[in-house]
Amino acid sequence: MKEDLLHFIWKYQLFESTNIQTSNHQQLIILKTGTQNSDAGPDFFNAKIKIGSTTWVGNIEIHIKSSDWYRHNHQKDKAYDNVILHMVFENDQPVTNTEGFEIPCLELKGIIDKDLINSYEGLLKSKSWIPCKSSIQTVDAFTTKSWISRLTIERLEEKSSLMKESLDSTKHDWNTLFYEQIAKGFGLKVNSLPMELLAKSLPINLLAKHKSNALQIEALLFGQSGLLPEKSDDKYIHDLKKEFAFLGKKYQLKPLNSSVWKFLRLRPAAFPTIRLAQFAQLIYKSSNLFSHVLEASSDIKQLQKLLTCDVSSFWETHYTFEKISTKKKKSIGESTIDIIIINIIAPLLFLYGSEKGEEKFKDQAISLLEKLKPEKNSIISKWADLGVKSKDAVTTQGLLQLKNQYCDQKKCLQCGIGLRILK
Repeated sequence: MKEDLLHFIWKYQLFESTNIQTSNHQQLIILKTGTQNSDAGPDFFNAKIKIGSTTWVGNIEIHIKSSDWYRHNHQKDKAYDNVILHMVFENDQPVTNTEGFEIPCLELKGIIDKDLINSYEGLLKSKSWIPCKSSIQTVDAFTTKSWISRLTIERLEEKSSLMKESLDSTKHDWNTLFYEQIAKGFGLKVNSLPMELLAKSLPINLLAKHKSNALQIEALLFGQSGLLPEKSDDKYIHDLKKEFAFLGKKYQLKPLNSSVWKFLRLRPAAFPTIRLAQFAQLIYKSSNLFSHVLEASSDIKQLQKLLTCDVSSFWETHYTFEKISTKKKKSIGESTIDIIIINIIAPLLFLYGSEKGEEKFKDQAISLLEKLKPEKNSIISKWADLGVKSKDAVTTQGLLQLKNQYCDQKKCLQCGIGLRILK
């Protein structure tokens, strides 16, 4: 038995509530359950009950055993003096507040539906991929869809909150924030951290001074990344090293350690060298990119076009500095662009709308996700196997949030789908 279950039972009155009595045999009528409190203090505020002929308005405290009242030292805390009912699973002793007043008690042990307890404990003990694997199909489509949509917003809020911390560190410089976040996006999951570190160590206003010179932008990015080889007879590499030797000294740059970059188990097209080459071209071809993104935020095709970038000629025949490969155009892929829009652009627009008080950007963030194809990964595939299909990125983002933040943590009582199953 967990207190969370008792909170759930009280909130939705999931017990035999007619002809109930307090532990001292007084008739109890519940007129209003109150507002659940997630902070310190009693569990429910502003409840309304009738005990005998007297109507009480105040707070409700919930415990497994009534003796937990003393274990938590509520008898010494004036914040609990306005508790009008102590609801417990088992009443093992009477309790009093700081003034010595005995708190009326409702014991649930004999009036809770045992099937409810068994269902909840079954979810907690489940070893399945999701706790409700065997019962999720019993939930109506409207409930499932509504909950997933709500979780998409929750996921956007969480991502935006993390970006807000970065925004604060840039003193609300949106161009810097966008540059650092888009760099992180180009690194995808494996190299997102080194790309972010690179961007932080090589400010966008420094790169802007060289926006008309593609070679210098590449020299700054590759030199600062620490990936430039020490020796090479190739003219392109020689030119990069020469440019960075001058610019690095001029701006007092300290390159990253090359060991931070991950190549292992990546497709060659996703090597950090290729991502850096593409990122360099994005910076070279686009000045004031964040402003252009804001302008294109309602047009998914225009936004995808903005993020499309090729590589310079050297990288058409290389995946790394050291080895020549068959000539191939290496534009950033559509799926990669979509991932960047999902994980970077949409949350950033959502944050921008929140900070500027412009709801249209928050709406556009959601609209972008609605226009993108569903993501493809193992989590989304397993949801599909359970009959929960995805038609767009709004759905997949909600399903990722559901799995990671609710199912994996057994938060069935905070989950709209779990609540419907238990109720």
